[in-house]
Amino acid sequence: MPRASRRGGDAAKRHADTLRFVLLEARPAGLLFHQLTRASDLSPSQVRAGLACLRDIIAESGWPPLIWTRADGYLLGAEPVALQAYERAVLTGKLTEFRRFLTGTVAPHATAHPGDKWVKHIIAQLNSIESTLDLVVSS
Repeated sequence: MPRASRRGGDAAKRHADTLRFVLLEARPAGLLFHQLTRASDLSPSQVRAGLACLRDIIAESGWPPLIWTRADGYLLGAEPVALQAYERAVLTGKLTEFRRFLTGTVAPHATAHPGDKWVKHIIAQLNSIESTLDLVVSS
């Protein structure tokens, strides 16, 4: 079930519609953020709100996914190879963020309070999540 966007108001939905139309017109090419802003005639903050809302609408409607690549920008309905590369890049970034959280926050907490049941429980759970993410990224 998709999460509800904080930017899910009527204005964000109109911006999402505009962005979807612009991205469909640009296919198979993508648009970089500044190109998307210019082509949609929306402000940068309107584009960000529209993109967040568009992702939620895509999830609810079962439409082709929206991805972003450094070379091509935002793309609708990319090829499976591009989708896998995007998913792998996002998961790699999240895994790095996750590991920094473990080593920078959770490990010092465990060192400071070795008998704390909460920290023991969270370490066990987080180690499991880290292992799963590592398997997905390296496969």
